[in-house]
Parts: sequence; structure tokens; C-alpha cells
Amino acid sequence: MAKAKIHYVCQECGAIHAKWMGRCEGCGAWNTLLEETVSEGPPGGLGGARRSAKRGRGVSFVPLEGDSAEAARRVSGIGEFDRVCGGGLVPGSALLIGGDPGIGKSTLALQAAAFLSQQPSTSCAYISGEESIDQVRLRARRLGLASAPVQLAAATSVRDIVATLDGPDAPQVVVIDSIQTMYIDAMDSAPGTVGQVRASAQELIRLAKQRGFTLLLVGHVTKEGMIAGPKVLEHMVDTVLYFEGERGHQFRILRAVKNRYGAIDEIGVFEMTDAGLGEVANPSALFLAERRGRVSGAAVFAGMEGTRPVLVEIQALVSNSPLATPRRAVVGWETSRLSMVLAVLEARCGVLLAGKDVYLNVAGGLRVGEPAADLAVAAALLSARADRPVPEDAVLFGEIGLSGEVRAVGQAEQRLKEAAKLGFAAAWSPPRPSGRKAPQVEIAVDEIAHLDDLVARFEAEA
Repeated sequence: MAKAKIHYVCQECGAIHAKWMGRCEGCGAWNTLLEETVSEGPPGGLGGARRSAKRGRGVSFVPLEGDSAEAARRVSGIGEFDRVCGGGLVPGSALLIGGDPGIGKSTLALQAAAFLSQQPSTSCAYISGEESIDQVRLRARRLGLASAPVQLAAATSVRDIVATLDGPDAPQVVVIDSIQTMYIDAMDSAPGTVGQVRASAQELIRLAKQRGFTLLLVGHVTKEGMIAGPKVLEHMVDTVLYFEGERGHQFRILRAVKNRYGAIDEIGVFEMTDAGLGEVANPSALFLAERRGRVSGAAVFAGMEGTRPVLVEIQALVSNSPLATPRRAVVGWETSRLSMVLAVLEARCGVLLAGKDVYLNVAGGLRVGEPAADLAVAAALLSARADRPVPEDAVLFGEIGLSGEVRAVGQAEQRLKEAAKLGFAAAWSPPRPSGRKAPQVEIAVDEIAHLDDLVARFEAEA
């Protein structure tokens, strides 16, 4: 007879404790332990006192090189979504889409299912655990997708869902909205707990691999912006997509942070409208649409998001501070990176900003994470301090070292080509590494080897 055993699981990190306590020893979070009941197998089971009399079956090995044909991807027709997925959806793969509440996760999943269902011999199922069928239909009518041949269901029991999908006529694409609402009745814990999310995802992913359908899981996020539930959930799936943006802002960024079948850090840009999410084919032109030339404190950064070059405007404001500790406010960039750039400007170039309030913003709602933005940030700060604008036809990129040198970054030619395509005539960039050919672009490249050279340009104009 199997007997029940009670333990306490942290809902933040998944750590297991033998007894309840107010603070988790694994992650330090308070009041996150919930009681869960698990079945403990007989003593002869795996990990028991005696070895089981029943032996496991042998595992067969095959050579690494084989004649397995590469499965054709399922293209949804949403160009930005297909780009982030690596060119389409791979049969038998599992994708996890996370994002803040109201950011558009369910809208994106429904649009993708609707477009895929209109492809030849592609059936799609949308299973909602948060909305009723009437509510999903209401949203589909608002998006203009009411006529799409998508099979709808409202269910939360994984046992029922697996019984429905475990057959030869299973749909090619299945959307689960959301994984935090699913539950397995063999477990006593509530839906959304670490144990339920882990077990539910494992069953659904196993079935997707076995039957060969593509599984799209919509996931909630915590207040820190991480996928709610166990971290192992992100390891179990093949692709993890984060939907970024402000609910009050019309632009949305779909970013791939893990992809076994494509490039990571690839982004897709969408615009939220009354008719749903619309694709933005040229994000650079969109982010620079409201840019005003000859304004101090603004610099255009030529960045790379995955394989796509993206130009964004970096804005800085420097003002006298009445406080003993000046403010440092950053939107869309790392605060620690700004502190480093300010320290290098002061220590290596003699630019004093210690008594100034510094505000930095990446226009358009995009979050920049690559160090190639250092030079553009430094130029925006110097421009705001001297009240002298950066040339409006120039783009900047380059990494700043702690000694003040400007280091080369990758994919410089793609950045320059994107800038030339949008009408920019000059680029301030790091020196080209020795032995590397000059990029074949129709744009004047002005090399900056040290931050002193950048500071001198604004002091000369002043």
C-alpha cells in the first residue's frame, strides 16, 4: 500500500521543506510555503530500502549520424512571430509564452492559432482555463477571427485534456491558456502551485512529443517579471518567449530568451490596435518616427536584437540636483551600466556629474541589453550636459572599457547598413580591428578610440 506523505514546497523557487516555516531557506522569500501531499511508493520501489524485483527495460542506442529527415516547420503567416520562433513552429515542440497581465499573450496565441488553422491540412485547438467559450468567441469577433476553423474548449483537468488529444486525429497545434490553471487530480495541491505546474507541463509536453503536435503554453509571470512556477518549466520546453512592453504603450516586443530551433535574443515587434496585434515590419523607422533633430541629450543607437539591426533613440537629461544624493533614473537600460559609464567619464575624462540628477530613457519602450550602447549613452549624457546636440544624421555604437577605451562590437556592417537604409550619413563607432576589411557601406564612419575624443567634440563646439 502506498502511503501519503506531506511536505511543504516554496512557490517561488520550488524548494522542498519537511515542515512549514515562515521563510524559505532556498530563496529567502517569506510566506511562500504551501502544503502538498505526495504518494510514497512501497519499500521495493526506486529509492526504497529494497531493490525492486521488476527490472527496467533496456535502452537501445543508435548512431549520431542517421537518415532522419528534418521536419517541415509550420508557418503561421505572422512574420514577426515566425521570425522569433526561428522560421516557424517545429512539430512536436513546446513553446512557453510569458508576459505581464494584459500585455497581449492570449491575443497573440489566438491570432497564431487562427492563422495556422487556415493553412492547408493544419488543425488547431485552443484550450482555455481562464475564459469560457463565449468569452473566447467574443474576443475572436473583436479581432476579426470568428470565421477561423479553430476548435475551442474550456478545461483545466490535464487528465481530460490528455484523453482528448491522445489519438491519431489529434490537432497539429494546441494552445493551453494558461499552464497555471491546469491541474492533475492525483495531486492534492491547488492549481498554480509548483507541483501542479511542473506535473501538468510534463504530461502535456510528453504527449506533444509522442503525437507530434506543436504545444503553445501561455504562462503567468511574477511581480519580478519571471515565469511563475518552477524554474524547471523553462528547461522542459523547447522555446521560451517573453512578451514585453507597457500596457499604456502601443508597442509590444516578443523576445526569444531560449530557442532550441533558432536564434536567441531575436525579437518581433507588434503594435497593439483595436483589431489585435499588428506586425511592425520596420521597427527602426517606428522607433525613430517621433524623433526631433537638433535636440540636446539625444543620440541614435544602432543596436542588434538577435539577427535584426534596430535603431533606437537614447535620451538623457542632466540637471542640477538639490539633494545630497542625486537621482539616477533609468528606463530601458541597466542602472549598473549607467553607473559604470558615469564613473568612467569622471575618472578617465574629468567630466563631473556627481552633483547632477541623471535621467536616461530608451524611446519606444524597447529594452536594450547589449554593451554596444555605451557609446551612445555617453554621447547623450555629454550632449545634455553641454546643451549641444549630437549631429542628427549620425548613429553611434561601441562598448566602453573601464580605462575609457572604446571597444569594437560584433556585426558592425549590419548596423551600418541599417543606418544607411534609413538615411543616416555618418556613424561614430570604435576603431576597426586590425586585419579586418572596411565595411562596404555608403556611410561615413568616424572612429572614436577613447572617450576623450568624444568629450573633445562637445567641448570644441561649446
